[in-house]
Amino acid sequence: MQLTVLDPFRSNQPFPPLYKALEEPNGLLALGGCLSTERLLNAYRNGIFPWYNPGEPILWWSPDPRLILFPDRVNISRSLAKTLRKGLFTVTFDRAFDQVMACCAEPRQASSGTWITDEMMQAYQDLHHQGLAHSVETWFDGELAGGLYGVAIGQVFFGESMFHKRTDASKVAFVTLARQLKQWGYRLVDCQVQTQHLLSLGAEEIPRSEFSAQLKRYCPAKPSTDAWQN
Repeated sequence: MQLTVLDPFRSNQPFPPLYKALEEPNGLLALGGCLSTERLLNAYRNGIFPWYNPGEPILWWSPDPRLILFPDRVNISRSLAKTLRKGLFTVTFDRAFDQVMACCAEPRQASSGTWITDEMMQAYQDLHHQGLAHSVETWFDGELAGGLYGVAIGQVFFGESMFHKRTDASKVAFVTLARQLKQWGYRLVDCQVQTQHLLSLGAEEIPRSEFSAQLKRYCPAKPSTDAWQN
């Protein structure tokens, strides 16, 4: 099967049907196009996200199954509950979006590169300036210790990446976000693909067809009016 090649000059070009996504690599759907706000929002509403390496064309993915979290099912281990009770970290929202993205883009121990390119940085910063992308920060003694960022559409939060510089810093950010999203009326957190880190926090896999149905239901819905109002 050949992948669909997207026109970089047509931000409203529809994505191919999800049944055309590859099984190997799991969920690869299309390549090319651009990272305009219009195209990104169109992608997220259809359960698709960009993920590619520097120097490659933009690759668009919709894996099956999909890792998601229901905000009211977040799992807090005993050790994490202890950390939360101690109040070691201060948690903020949207205070340091650019800094969180930059930290997420730093090479990890298992890899010498990053998939968060300069083009990706600019695209999500644009979304943030429009009130569509958000960050959660954890601070320790006034320094950024961990955090995450993602895109909010309707009652769905699409998580993109997280990082930590101190033990439990990203977990505290994630749990705090899940609790806050529940209060704001969000129904779903997209975690994209399986990791043990996210599974330990209560994320679960569902079929792509079910995920798509959830998006059709919750993306058009409105969260609480005080969502993301700092």
